[in-house]
Amino acid sequence: MNVANVLTIIGFALLMIILLAIAVIAFYLIRVDRTQKQHPILRNYPLVGRMRYFLERIGPEMRSYLFNSDNGGEPFSRVEYEDIVKKAKYKRDVLGFGSRRDFEEEGFYIRNSMFPRLTEELKMDRMTEVLTNRYLLIKEPLFTQKVEEWESDQSLAYLLDEQDSIVIGPNTKNPFKVKGQIGMSAMSYGSLGDRAISALSEGLGIAKGTWLNTGEGGISDYHLKGGVDIIMQIGPGLFGVRDREGNFSWEALKEKSDIPEVKAFEIKMGQGAKTRGGHIDAEKVTEEIARIRMVEPYQSIDSPNRFEDYSDFPSLLNFIDEVREHAGKPVGIKVVIGSRFDADDLAKNIKETGISPDFITVDGGEGGTGASYQELSDSVGLPIKSALPLMNEALVQYGVRDQVKIIASGKLFSPDRVAIALAMGADLVNIARAFMITVGCIQALQCESNACPVGVATTDPELQKALVVDEKKHRTANYVISMRKGLYRLAAATGLESPTGFRREHIMYKDDQGHVITLDEIYRSIT
Repeated sequence: MNVANVLTIIGFALLMIILLAIAVIAFYLIRVDRTQKQHPILRNYPLVGRMRYFLERIGPEMRSYLFNSDNGGEPFSRVEYEDIVKKAKYKRDVLGFGSRRDFEEEGFYIRNSMFPRLTEELKMDRMTEVLTNRYLLIKEPLFTQKVEEWESDQSLAYLLDEQDSIVIGPNTKNPFKVKGQIGMSAMSYGSLGDRAISALSEGLGIAKGTWLNTGEGGISDYHLKGGVDIIMQIGPGLFGVRDREGNFSWEALKEKSDIPEVKAFEIKMGQGAKTRGGHIDAEKVTEEIARIRMVEPYQSIDSPNRFEDYSDFPSLLNFIDEVREHAGKPVGIKVVIGSRFDADDLAKNIKETGISPDFITVDGGEGGTGASYQELSDSVGLPIKSALPLMNEALVQYGVRDQVKIIASGKLFSPDRVAIALAMGADLVNIARAFMITVGCIQALQCESNACPVGVATTDPELQKALVVDEKKHRTANYVISMRKGLYRLAAATGLESPTGFRREHIMYKDDQGHVITLDEIYRSIT
């Protein structure tokens, strides 16, 4: 028998073994499916039923890559996602051929000037530069990976001029001066892994003039890695400023306030995506995270809906005043606005008590979170473009606006969205999910599961290996710098010297019939 015949027989035998194995597995699965009690379709149609569940499982990916339009899909469309990635990866955001916005739909527009500012007329810090790395796209073949070069890039930081610096808590012992209007919103260590927090901290440190909000999970060594300015958030769970019995600890507060990077504290009353206390699943609560938060490891953590000791504005404002006195640093609050009456109530109490927070973070209902519930995320709390004008107008009407800085958050991931928020009354802007995208987030929507496939929203050491801090930190820096540069471009187009000059008169609203109204008219209709 020659070699060819032997190989034929071996090949035939292997094929029969494979077919037999497939038949045995299919028979076993059919028997299991016929007898299980959970899924009716599997009892009647075992093989077709399994195919159904497989297609259902991969449905989100199929829709994202094959069926959704470029402008479709939530929370971020493909166009929105790619715009963030371009800023972070290539430090550029130029598009060709024209906008993909649907101009027939209603929406906000920024009013251009017939005589825009020249670049040399812009009022900015022209001394501070930053050195980052970025990718240079060489070739983009159809069937193989892109050809890219990793190169150094030095540019202006696009910070505000010293005279335009925004000072939070000017009357405190240690005011917080900010020269960039964009910072990182609250994201806790625990919700994000240590590599993600490290990359964000180092990237923001490279970009200069910005800040990082710790989220309610307390300060970790990873938050401190980049030397970036920090706003420490204090949530109802008091993580990081509590004793072992869960009571507020003034000693722990003083210890945190002595950290040089900590520039301010934020009292979290609510969050747009979950107007309840924070939640973190048990598998994310490692021993390190438990130590930082002073809780039991590998047990789910749920913060109370509110601070147990403060059930009205006067008691809350007195607490803010005490924290400010002990810490010697600015103290603000994070709120979700549900109506004009809520904004008025807060402003009225500031006026009557004579105690004001140094800043108010207004978080829109469209904001993101690591874990929440559908009914809270979808329907509780107003979106930022409704909430922000209400809060600003209430503070103005009660004559206390000059005492408080406003930070806006809620999908403000592009320069034009930021400019509109500034015109609506914000002094500063917080961003969260776009920063997650800069360190690798692909919108897998697995944040609550600890199974994030790219190592961002997970504490699993194996999954975190996907995230390379030394590469992703540059993407974070590039994104911030590109955002600030874009703000200056918009200011120039509007005829302004600086992005601090955006006001109501610079924003127009066009309805779906083509009618145009000013932002002032919108203010009057909702306040």
